[in-house]
Amino acid sequence: MCMKIAIVLNTSWNVYNFRLGLINALRDNGHQVVILAPSDQYSHRLTELGFEFYPIKMDSRGVNPVKDSRLLWELYQLYKSIRPDIVLHYTVKPNIYGTLAAKAARIPMINNVCGLGTVFLQDSWVSTIAKALYRLAFRYPHKVFFQNHDDFQLFVREKLIKADIADTVPGSGINLCKFQAVPSSEKNYQFVFLVISRLIYDKGIVEYIDAIRLLKARGVDARFQVLGAKDPNHKRGIPVEIVDGWIGEGLIEYLGTTDDVKSVVELSDCVVLPSYREGLPRTLLEAASLGKPIITTDTAGCKHVVDDQETGFLCKVRSADDLAEKMLSMLKLSSERRRSMGEKGRKKVKEQFDETIVINKYKDAIQRLVISQADELTA
Repeated sequence: MCMKIAIVLNTSWNVYNFRLGLINALRDNGHQVVILAPSDQYSHRLTELGFEFYPIKMDSRGVNPVKDSRLLWELYQLYKSIRPDIVLHYTVKPNIYGTLAAKAARIPMINNVCGLGTVFLQDSWVSTIAKALYRLAFRYPHKVFFQNHDDFQLFVREKLIKADIADTVPGSGINLCKFQAVPSSEKNYQFVFLVISRLIYDKGIVEYIDAIRLLKARGVDARFQVLGAKDPNHKRGIPVEIVDGWIGEGLIEYLGTTDDVKSVVELSDCVVLPSYREGLPRTLLEAASLGKPIITTDTAGCKHVVDDQETGFLCKVRSADDLAEKMLSMLKLSSERRRSMGEKGRKKVKEQFDETIVINKYKDAIQRLVISQADELTA
């Protein structure tokens, strides 16, 4: 049965970089896929691929009742106009306001909790409101996917969702044909550590900087790179002048942003992500797919990608000291051991995080939804 499926996210960039395999697979199955997201430099790429695109106004940062009520109304109006058979929601505001809009428009939905974000890292009135909104909205989806079991359990434990409509998927999955491991390029040159992340505090960027200071004080001769956008407007964004100070001090090589992350990862020796919490970090999956050893925090999302001592090292959350020790341990390993870590990491991705696993989960959820609706009509 061919259907019109709407996919709703907080950026067109997110659709193009993380969901392209899924929407192509759905279209290949005969479904019509329409995309609802804020316009950005990736919107035209989606339309050039033949997807129908509807721009929406969405401020993904913070809680603003006026703006959020406008988003709910805008999505409701679009759903009534487009009349999709199913809506796929991703990221926080589509999961909440998109769900309420879809319920009002009587359109079934499948949601995906990509990560809990800053709001779940602290107890505050904002987190209380967010939980109440999730509890309200998540009464209505046919299925809600979580990207790690810790987030799944948290939502069930906090009674934000009923366990029988929840399931897990391995992130957005990885296209293993696109991310092929390359032979190790280690020679007699400085070892390269690489962080790929937006420059916000919750990604552990400050701990990375402090770890670099500790290593330099011990005479470690290595290169420390950062790839990712400066985001000073984010509530937890690191001020530009602080980042520029790190660059001027020679602590990091700031690489800015790129559409070709793969080529940057290939030139690194170890990928680092000291994040406080993640859904399932795509950057680490890509790094592992490319055969790179990883250092990341022993926390939700991150720890699911790395087998400690086997495919990389896990370090304590918010601990520059432990991060520095793990980076030093990585440096002390032989090239053969690091290569073995990378090979085991790619094998783990192939077995657990292949994009086809995610696509098949969605196909199955959509098919079950269709069957349940047919049963309701004939009951």
